[in-house]
Amino acid sequence: MFPPADCPRLVVKIGSALLVDPDGTVRRDRLAGIVGDLARRRAAGQQVAIVSSGAIALGARRLGLPKGGRAALEDAQAAAAVGQIALAGIWAAVLGDAGLVAAQMLVTLDDLEDRRRYLNAAATLARLLGLGAVPVVNENDSVATAEIRFGDNDRLAARVAQAAGAGGVILLSDVDGLYDRDPSLPGAVHIPHVARVDAAVEAMAGSGSGSGMGTGGMASKLQAARLAAAAGIPLAIADGRASDPLSAPMRHTLFAADRAATARKAWLAGGLTACGTIRVDAGAAAAIAAGASLLAAGATAVTGGFARGDLVVIAGPDGSLARGLAEYDAADVARLLGRRSDEHAAVLGHAPRSALVHRDHLALL
Repeated sequence: MFPPADCPRLVVKIGSALLVDPDGTVRRDRLAGIVGDLARRRAAGQQVAIVSSGAIALGARRLGLPKGGRAALEDAQAAAAVGQIALAGIWAAVLGDAGLVAAQMLVTLDDLEDRRRYLNAAATLARLLGLGAVPVVNENDSVATAEIRFGDNDRLAARVAQAAGAGGVILLSDVDGLYDRDPSLPGAVHIPHVARVDAAVEAMAGSGSGSGMGTGGMASKLQAARLAAAAGIPLAIADGRASDPLSAPMRHTLFAADRAATARKAWLAGGLTACGTIRVDAGAAAAIAAGASLLAAGATAVTGGFARGDLVVIAGPDGSLARGLAEYDAADVARLLGRRSDEHAAVLGHAPRSALVHRDHLALL
């Protein structure tokens, strides 16, 4: 799927259902099999980072919390605080048994949405991987809130892959990929390859976590595939229940990557916390798709309370088409809607910038 020669750096996400039994005990035999496979990848020259679920499930069992620790945000935060210690210890022990050094990284959404903190995280990942360690990354759920969090480790894995400069992402789960409908239904057809995640592909996904322990489902995996593709990184959804899930031939769905983007534009495209939306007409949408800046003449509406420099979504008649950094705050954008560039100074009373979002600070989705 991602041979070492083609993918010198790989991110592997391991779901809760693979790590933890429904009663909250760790599936050590399965984890040892995954790590043994991972160790062979490392010996073949591939650098591997892990995005691991399971902290909340482990902590909920130790605290005796109902609904796997997800009955309330406070329960999830408490379960994560207890479970993360256990999870880190398990990974350190199992990786150590395979001759590998584990490194823990806990991140929040803000750590990867703020450009400076993102670059710091990227530098740490690069150094750890260069030293031969195996970073084990998880969202810091003990402090994350409902409003400011990734919400699932599928999207986190795609963002970590981007920060790490990875050549591929594998989401190991208890499913073997995407089907054209619920795989439990008669006649469901497995989809081995997806060129682009569009509305038709998204319609194939159900909702919710199949195991009931995680927060993801096929919909979150498709969102992760879209984020990875925007950064030029292929992503696969694969069955992690095999003894050698990274090496043995296995059934999976591979999502192709889009054209490679610059590091800054890939970061923009992967942003999850846009502060507002600027809507544009069909002509402006076509121009942006062809590489142009967003000019006020093609803008039709604005929502949100963003300031200059904030991340905004640009939406056309067919939906979201780009993300970029606003050159004006929302109030000024509202005053400039539909205006030609030579009218800006008269409207605002000061020398204007040339675009609402300049093409150098804009990334297509």
